[in-house]
Amino acid sequence: MNTATRALLMAVACVALAACQKKVVETPPEPTPPPPPAPAPVVDDGRYTPDDLDSDSCLRQRQVYFDFDRDNLKPEFQAIIDCHAKYLRDRPSSRVTLEGNADERGTREYNLGLGERRGNAVNGALAAAAGSSSQLTVVSYGEERPTCTESNEACWSKNRRVEIIYTAR
Repeated sequence: MNTATRALLMAVACVALAACQKKVVETPPEPTPPPPPAPAPVVDDGRYTPDDLDSDSCLRQRQVYFDFDRDNLKPEFQAIIDCHAKYLRDRPSSRVTLEGNADERGTREYNLGLGERRGNAVNGALAAAAGSSSQLTVVSYGEERPTCTESNEACWSKNRRVEIIYTAR
């Protein structure tokens, strides 16, 4: 074979080989997703939330006790009244029922009246501490709902109370 033919065959072979090669298509790398947004910082504005009713030590205290045959608040319960009044200010949609109770001594009618006077005393204290009276309802159960059923002073003192019941948080 002559040189020109060889050169021609070589050129054809090179073209054929070049045509048979796989073309490598480079794929761009997948874009990395943006980092998640940082959570908004928790702002503690000092307001109570509904979760505080179960976690705050002051708000968990929902009973105000009274002396025998009395309907005036004892000074040691003022802190409880103040934190419940603050909760009511912070949560205007919340509602409270104040359940007045008495011990078994006295007539049924007298104890219902005494329970109501006790409920009204707590109502007045909450309203005076800037709670809204529209959020409060007073109910008297008199001696009908005792927490203790023995007939002694230790038991009776547990029954002379107003229970603060949240009906809407």
